[in-house]
Amino acid sequence: MSARGSDGSPAGFRVAVPATSANLGPGFDALGLALDWHDEVEVQLTSGDLDVSVSGEGADDVPRDSGHLVVRAMHATFDALGVARPGLALRCTNSIPHGRGLGSSAAAIVAGVLAARALTLGPAEHARADRPHDPELDMLTIAAEMEGHPDNVAPCLLGGATVAWASSGRFRAEKLAVHPEIRPVVYVPDAAVSTEAARGLLPDAVPLVDAARTAGRAAMLVEALGRRPDLLFDATEDWLHQEYRRPAMVRSIELVESLRADGRAAVLSGAGPSVLVLSAGGAEVSPVAGWDVRQIAVDRRGASVVALDPAGLDENAHEGYDTVAIGHED
Repeated sequence: MSARGSDGSPAGFRVAVPATSANLGPGFDALGLALDWHDEVEVQLTSGDLDVSVSGEGADDVPRDSGHLVVRAMHATFDALGVARPGLALRCTNSIPHGRGLGSSAAAIVAGVLAARALTLGPAEHARADRPHDPELDMLTIAAEMEGHPDNVAPCLLGGATVAWASSGRFRAEKLAVHPEIRPVVYVPDAAVSTEAARGLLPDAVPLVDAARTAGRAAMLVEALGRRPDLLFDATEDWLHQEYRRPAMVRSIELVESLRADGRAAVLSGAGPSVLVLSAGGAEVSPVAGWDVRQIAVDRRGASVVALDPAGLDENAHEGYDTVAIGHED
């Protein structure tokens, strides 16, 4: 372990990770968008075993031992780096809702990977997950293998919009331009739906015509996100996965249909049940009964790592800390 204070005391880091919305309609398992809505994890090395505290979303439901997803991601990263698993003290502050299609599990995994990397190697500046700037650790691949697919972990790491894929045994991602006028609106229901349940409804095969139409819309969506937000409505049409999820989230699909009937570029957020609208400019956001409606900026920076003072942490003071954004600004 290299990241320790000048007096030899254990170093600490704060990792902030954004919520994400995957698929964006036709970009199934490939496209994702980071949202300005964050979880935070503070971690320190200790001489003991493991101490985990959790506050906020999911605090009553997540484990406080080695089964915690952040801890599991940290252990996977230590193993990848070939270092012994140390004693850890974690404080997790969650604001991203669980089981709502907003990337809470991806955020936990990315937080764990980055925290373990920082404790071991230090928070190397612009350690891009998709390029060989960080030969000691392929952060995107570790995170995507834990998550099962890269569409949430890529924007969580890099910020903005991303397209991600697997090639030659590793995962890769590229950051896409996002037009400055695009303002996502998220509709979050009270009830959760597990990703496993929503994915379990998908068929093994779809009609060729549906696959072809969806592929065309996904290609159009890259242009719509970056330069032509006026194309967002057509570019977010999907025939590949959303309708198949209807039995698990009837209200969500009905809301997507209602919003699209009103001319809004509405899609399921990830596997649902939240609904995302990609709005350009100052579109009016109206309340919908039974939904928490939020207009949220695009997070263009991605996950960040802050080195904490080993002598003690002032919760309100960030001056003098080494803050590193993993992604790059558009």
